[in-house]
Amino acid sequence: MATAAQRKTLEQASAGLAINKTFLPYALDKGIGPRARIGLVVLATDHAVEQEFRDILRLDGVAHFASRMYNSSTITAETLRDLAKDVTRTAALILPGDRLDVMAFACTSGAMVMGLDKVEAMIREARPGIPVTTPMGAAVAGMQAMGLKRVALLTPYVQELNDMMRATVEAAGIAVPAVGSFNNADDLVVANISPATIRDAAIDLVREGGVDGVFVSCTGMRAAGVIEAIEAATGKPALASNHAMAWHALRLAGIKDAVPGFGRLLRT
Repeated sequence: MATAAQRKTLEQASAGLAINKTFLPYALDKGIGPRARIGLVVLATDHAVEQEFRDILRLDGVAHFASRMYNSSTITAETLRDLAKDVTRTAALILPGDRLDVMAFACTSGAMVMGLDKVEAMIREARPGIPVTTPMGAAVAGMQAMGLKRVALLTPYVQELNDMMRATVEAAGIAVPAVGSFNNADDLVVANISPATIRDAAIDLVREGGVDGVFVSCTGMRAAGVIEAIEAATGKPALASNHAMAWHALRLAGIKDAVPGFGRLLRT
């Protein structure tokens, strides 16, 4: 019921109106994303992850909600460590006070440099009690789910980050005998590496590397759309950062649906 003050304000505002219906009855439904709501922390310079999440998460009742955090466009271990100061604050901006089922931190190398456990802890400061995924953690989970033992890595990174990534994957018990890199530290240049370039480089690595799969690392590279082409050409599974993280987020939210068009992992 409206208070006396509210009624007086309404009467003043409605002067001269022929019709002024207020306090109309309404029905509530479950809103957007009734099956799963995924929160997505995105770097300011990232061109690809939100688009690829839209492409992949085409399931009825599944939605994602993004917030962006500032970062340097020069990607080095030092600049990636600087991300730590804004992770919690950015996560807190996504549907504050409302339901989320999973949180995802969209920077492969950043999560690796800061530490997957540290990133998870920072996000849980803002969003306690729900699962957290990162591209690096999701990729390892995907490799394990598909039984991969030897993978090739394709990255845009400088050598320091490539060495760290190889060590991270091998620490999970998966050998990395082949690495290919575009060796560019400028995130805004990496965003414009063509999907055809990524596809061809990944196919060559698999064919030459004696591996049973390939991981294309970096949320800023447009790789999700060429996963099926890589798999068709090599006969072996392929994963990419956004593609693996979307799969992992769905599974952590309890969504087991297969998503066609994105390779074996999204059918796993």
